[in-house]
Amino acid sequence: MAEAMETSVAATGGPAAETDPASAGAAGKSGTEADGLRTALAQAEENLGQQREQYLRAAAELDNVRKRAQRDIESAHRYALERFASELLPVRDSLELGVRNGASSDPQSVIAGQEATLKLLEHAFEKFSIKQIDPSGQRFDPALHEAVLMQAAPSATPNSVLQVVQSGYELNGRLLRPARVVVATATATAPASPAS
Repeated sequence: MAEAMETSVAATGGPAAETDPASAGAAGKSGTEADGLRTALAQAEENLGQQREQYLRAAAELDNVRKRAQRDIESAHRYALERFASELLPVRDSLELGVRNGASSDPQSVIAGQEATLKLLEHAFEKFSIKQIDPSGQRFDPALHEAVLMQAAPSATPNSVLQVVQSGYELNGRLLRPARVVVATATATAPASPAS
């Protein structure tokens, strides 16, 4: 604005003659309007700087949360079996003790040691929600059982499990291993002789 007044003075060859009050009021009004715009611009720039700083902080925090979650996932994968493995250590210790003392022990104490070891293992399985599948007498279910043999059994219902060869296991309802079973079939009937 000052440059415009200097230009006006230079163009007329001297100081500007007295101006009328209306034009002086208009110049003052536009000066206060420009000051208001400058103030608003400064506030907007300050607000923009604050918003940008908040954005950068939020982005950094989000990145830190993502990295922390990634570390937690990696740690969970790496050490997921730690608790389960620590529950199996007493089972191994018991087996080692049985092997070491088995030759010099009487058969009854070996059997008692094996039963105690099996109970330790069952306790560890129970603690981690590993369920044994024992389908003896149940209807054969190919989703849970694997038939290793079909056997005629007149006293059993066809398609029922006669014998469990190897137990199956589930972990929290998810099949780890199907039970290997012998399945009953209907008794074979003698073929009809052809008519002569």
